[in-house]
Amino acid sequence: MVVPGRPRNPEADAAILAAALDLLLERGIEATSIEQVARRAGVTRATVYRRFPDKTRLLIAAMEAAYGNPPASPEIRDIEHLVTGWAHALADAGGRRLLRRLYGATDDLPELAAAYRARFGEHRDDARRKVLEQARDRGQLPAGTDPALLLDLLTGAVWQHLASRPDTTTPADAEAYLRAVLHQAGYRPERGEEDAT
Repeated sequence: MVVPGRPRNPEADAAILAAALDLLLERGIEATSIEQVARRAGVTRATVYRRFPDKTRLLIAAMEAAYGNPPASPEIRDIEHLVTGWAHALADAGGRRLLRRLYGATDDLPELAAAYRARFGEHRDDARRKVLEQARDRGQLPAGTDPALLLDLLTGAVWQHLASRPDTTTPADAEAYLRAVLHQAGYRPERGEEDAT
């Protein structure tokens, strides 16, 4: 007969994930430890280890908790919707710091960066490429536009924004920046609107 253990305390779960995320944002991956997370969460190290066998799994869970539970394949209607969504993400100071930490994880903790790409990046990129392809087909982008390459350019522009602009960026500032990048790539929203009339 198997005797079930004590049920996990959801308040301790939440405190551990919040502490891990806070420390990741404040100090980075290398400076975040299970012991520090336990201290910040007000629990023992054993409590943390019962839930997460190592720091990598703890930080992956903290990252997933920070992003909530978005749909695997987001619905992006068109470039306008894409720009607005990206601009709001770029205007979130906490989200900006987390993305920079995740980008830095490529060398320090590649499993964390890979988990982010698998959970939040790949399906979003598929949806973004499809939107760019549709815009090209409607004449809003030059006929020779390669949607995959343009997405790489836009993603690079987003990372440049994260690295070079202040975390006080507003959605309007971020949107103007993204529109300027798209304009340089030949995006003309009025072309598709003229074709539709």
